Amino acid sequence: MAGSTQFEAALKIVETLRARGYEAYLAGGCVRDLLLKREPADYDVATSATPDVVLEMFPRTFAVGAHFGVVLVAPEDGDAEFVTEVATFRSDLAYSDGRHPDAVRYTKTAEEDVQRRDFTINGLLLDPLRGGKPLVENLGDPKLLRGAVLDYVGGLADLDAGVVRAIGRAEKRFEEDHLRMLRGVRFAARFEFELEAETKRAIRSLASRIHAVSRERVRDELTEMLTEGHARRAFELLDETGLLNEVLPEVARMKGVEQPPQFHPEGDVWVHTLMLLEQMKAGCSETLAWGALLHDVGKPPTFRRAPDRIRFDGHVEIGVAMGAEICRRFRFSNDDSRQVLALVENHMRFMDAQRMKTSTLKRFFRLERFDEHLALHRMDCMAASGHLENWEFARERLSAMPEEEVRPKPLITGRELIAAGYPPGARFKEMLRAAEDAQLEGAIATAEEALKLVRERFPLAAN
Repeated sequence: MAGSTQFEAALKIVETLRARGYEAYLAGGCVRDLLLKREPADYDVATSATPDVVLEMFPRTFAVGAHFGVVLVAPEDGDAEFVTEVATFRSDLAYSDGRHPDAVRYTKTAEEDVQRRDFTINGLLLDPLRGGKPLVENLGDPKLLRGAVLDYVGGLADLDAGVVRAIGRAEKRFEEDHLRMLRGVRFAARFEFELEAETKRAIRSLASRIHAVSRERVRDELTEMLTEGHARRAFELLDETGLLNEVLPEVARMKGVEQPPQFHPEGDVWVHTLMLLEQMKAGCSETLAWGALLHDVGKPPTFRRAPDRIRFDGHVEIGVAMGAEICRRFRFSNDDSRQVLALVENHMRFMDAQRMKTSTLKRFFRLERFDEHLALHRMDCMAASGHLENWEFARERLSAMPEEEVRPKPLITGRELIAAGYPPGARFKEMLRAAEDAQLEGAIATAEEALKLVRERFPLAAN
């Protein structure tokens, strides 16, 4: 199967540890994913060997988390792509910060180790040497793999039932690490599982604790929810657990905000946004995902029931301001913030596309990553009226225009204006734009024609 090299790197570590008399197993998400016939992102090893032993046993190691019992082991050939996390069996002591254990205590048994983990489906261990032969040939057969699984927490039954259940007492798991609440939602959405009732109740009870988690970590969890192909379900679960109102109250306020039925037969702003999120494909860009989520964030504060219909006057401008605050809150990079806000700012412009002057349309097409603007508009339409005329027009016109026609080389610059006798100043921008507009419209094609146009519209006597 694809990714077998990662497996083989982890298998070699298990074999080496076993040869020295230590217990060692594949652990956590990789076991879950193999049983679900999914490609593991990486392979982790749990062992009875302490970090000092692991550091001594393997020639290329990184003690990035040795104080928590974690060592990274790299293959001797230096291929950093296949670094494996090796964690010593342990139990975690108090979590003062709601994210990391204050200290750990090493244990001798795998059974005690898995009790500290978050969810039963992540608490499974796999013995890749069960029966004395490596299970390389059985990686793609979950039935055979099950015979090599050590399950001390009921994870196999929950995988079969499609349930995300906290290990032990749910409140304790979430009090230890508040981020686990978001992870539980993400796993349930990703695998199309249900949150077990007690686990869900505990999240609702402790949802406000999420504010103790760094905003970057919260942002990263939300981004994964938005880009894994199950964004609608993830946000429904965020709402059901009370987490949505804690992490994105601006989105929670979309619920119950009516829209004009002639344009939005689907329902309120929340329903419209969910229908849009439902169209997000796995692996979509992060900026498109956040732009889709926030494109109508300005509607709740601008809702107005006018005599003719429901209106949202200025919702784009308000939405951009609100989006900017959300991007700051979650510490987005400047580049990502710019693109997310551009998506919010321009999502209504498609309704005017067929009436735009050629120069205006070409400038519209110049928006950075215009493919994301097109994608958002299509989803926006499909989550409402279903009419795609403006999307089809923009897509067809864009595909018919060569790049040099959309972004032609300027016919004149400020240098030519100075040579023509114009003193440098603020009006240069206006002059150059007028020349470029005419160029984009196809009215002029040479530098001489551009200077003639400038002289006619901006006579020297007026300067």
